[in-house]
Amino acid sequence: QVQLIESGGGLVQAGGSLRLSCAASGRTFSNGAMGWFRQAPGKEREFVGSVDYTGRNTEYTDSVKGRFVISRDDTKNTVYLQMNSLKPEDTATYYCAAARFSLATATVGDYDYWGQGTRVTVSS
Repeated sequence: QVQLIESGGGLVQAGGSLRLSCAASGRTFSNGAMGWFRQAPGKEREFVGSVDYTGRNTEYTDSVKGRFVISRDDTKNTVYLQMNSLKPEDTATYYCAAARFSLATATVGDYDYWGQGTRVTVSS
């Protein structure tokens, strides 16, 4: 089993920044890609970003490119999502996920473990 625990959510004004963290335990963290997804009330869960097992390759959904950065620290079994220039439309519950594969991926079905989520609210 893999446990993923997110932290760092909260309330922030538009234009502000937050850094989300996801601590992983239970399997060899460094072998797999990691991802962040989000779900706003009344909407489907959507892909935000993913990082491959090396940490060198990432991909993002278009709406966050240039504002969000995903990174990982394998010495701490932790993946991060640095969110800058936040907008009210970024308001959602953010979920960390561990992929079955090594390469960064936006496909929900490629992820087999999920955290409980951390809430981010951006006020205008």
